[in-house]
Amino acid sequence: MPHAPSHLRVASVNVNGIRAAVRKGMREWLDAADVDVLTLQEVRGEAEHLAAALPGWHVVNDEALAKGRAGVAIAAREPIDIWRTELTDGTLESLDSRGRWVEADIRVGDEVITVVSAYVHTGEDGTPKQDAKYAFLDAMTARMRQLGPLALITGDLNVGHRELDIRNWRGNVKKAGFLPRERAYFDRFTGATGAPVTGVDGSTGPGLGWVDVGRRFAGEVDGPYTWWSSRGKAFDTDTGWRIDYHLATPELAARVADYRVVRAPSWDTRWSDHAPVVADYTI
Repeated sequence: MPHAPSHLRVASVNVNGIRAAVRKGMREWLDAADVDVLTLQEVRGEAEHLAAALPGWHVVNDEALAKGRAGVAIAAREPIDIWRTELTDGTLESLDSRGRWVEADIRVGDEVITVVSAYVHTGEDGTPKQDAKYAFLDAMTARMRQLGPLALITGDLNVGHRELDIRNWRGNVKKAGFLPRERAYFDRFTGATGAPVTGVDGSTGPGLGWVDVGRRFAGEVDGPYTWWSSRGKAFDTDTGWRIDYHLATPELAARVADYRVVRAPSWDTRWSDHAPVVADYTI
């Protein structure tokens, strides 16, 4: 049944390669999902591949410098007139954000919602890859302070914020994706606006007031997970990670009508190793 026109349905998913996802069934899922805005991460392709994958959609994207790596995009039913790919004002010359951040202003009636598709680095503790991840999270923090009252950051943020977000959290406390310093960013993202927040790593900083829509909607439960390793029986046993998010400003978070993780019915019916995250916002 089509959703009410007063709702903006936003779906986000790491497609693990747009061409492979289409071959495995992404378009069939999308045709039935009744989505207004689709954000993609790890596109691993160029604008022409997105156009072929999403006929009839209006698409903006940012490609990584290295072909076949990263890549983010936003697709909408209506034309996107205003969009940006710069995460900073250019002062951080060493920041590696190509193919990892794109934002678009989506007009719905008289209101404008800024939607972001973000793909945070995977990282690797003790290596330059982790330094790049922290630099990106620093830049993301600064940009979050600049976005307007109706803003939504979606995507594969590659951090499990809390123990509820990783089934095997005890085995990952010293690994990228669940390091205390990484999780502390999310403590500040979701801390009360302007209030001092002590992160899980002991660091302190002001809260930004954003809302983790998935956690607020699901409550204090394990998961629901959004990614499963291809190793072993991780998907079958639901040994997953919740690393794909909708982070919303308080004003937008107050308008969430529904939220769900679309977990495939079986391992062999998946078209990505990540599940789509879908939410309806009353506009």
